[in-house]
Amino acid sequence: MRPLSGWRSMALRLAVAVLAACTFTASAQTPPTVAAASDLKFAIEAVAARFEKETGNTLRLVFGSSGNFYSQILHGAPFQMFMSADEDFVFKLADANKTMDRGRAYALGRIGIIVPQGSKLKADSDLKDLAAALKDGRLQKFAIANPAHAPYGARAKEALQSAGLWSAIESKLVFGENISQTAQFATSGSTQGGIIALSLAKAASIANLGDFALIPESMHKPLKQRMVLMKDAPPELRAFYDYLATPAAQLIMVRYGFAMPAPGKD
Repeated sequence: MRPLSGWRSMALRLAVAVLAACTFTASAQTPPTVAAASDLKFAIEAVAARFEKETGNTLRLVFGSSGNFYSQILHGAPFQMFMSADEDFVFKLADANKTMDRGRAYALGRIGIIVPQGSKLKADSDLKDLAAALKDGRLQKFAIANPAHAPYGARAKEALQSAGLWSAIESKLVFGENISQTAQFATSGSTQGGIIALSLAKAASIANLGDFALIPESMHKPLKQRMVLMKDAPPELRAFYDYLATPAAQLIMVRYGFAMPAPGKD
């Protein structure tokens, strides 16, 4: 192979330099990413919009199940902040030396039963009509998030166990990959109902699709939600992390049905 002529060699070096510069610029312009549990979709979108308006900092929000995010971060996924629906996932990442610290509690979640318009089921807090529907044949399919990796699914399972319904309903369950998908299943008419997050039931796009009843906290373990920054979190995300503790952000969270942790209960 003949060596490159001088001008060709110079052109190649210039092309490589330009490509490297473009790659660096694209990387620098990519907004920092928040991996957030799906129950936060409407609430955190509203908080982030206000944060961006006030600070000019743009964020990238990605929603999914907390268990899946935990696994992805553990294996090197490029998320700089994690908002989990279950604090245990944050603690596990901290123990694996993946985070800046052990994070901070940011909310307490709630679950409830939702039935779509036209459903033969009733939305009642104690799930008595659900029990009756299992016996009289009105219930064919019922949606919950996958309890294997979605905290809201795990709490739904606990509530159904508390009501003495798990064994009878298990074969009729349709599992959502996360609580947002579960809400779609529960309100689309493809099921007779489901158990979803209160924060999603309060969103206008879901509230008009059916009837909702809050399930008593005594029927399941608390949904202690926790957030944490990764070690490479940029200043914009550190600012957003702090912003979530402000009255303006917390008012939005409360509007979507979240309870705020008591001061000092981190």
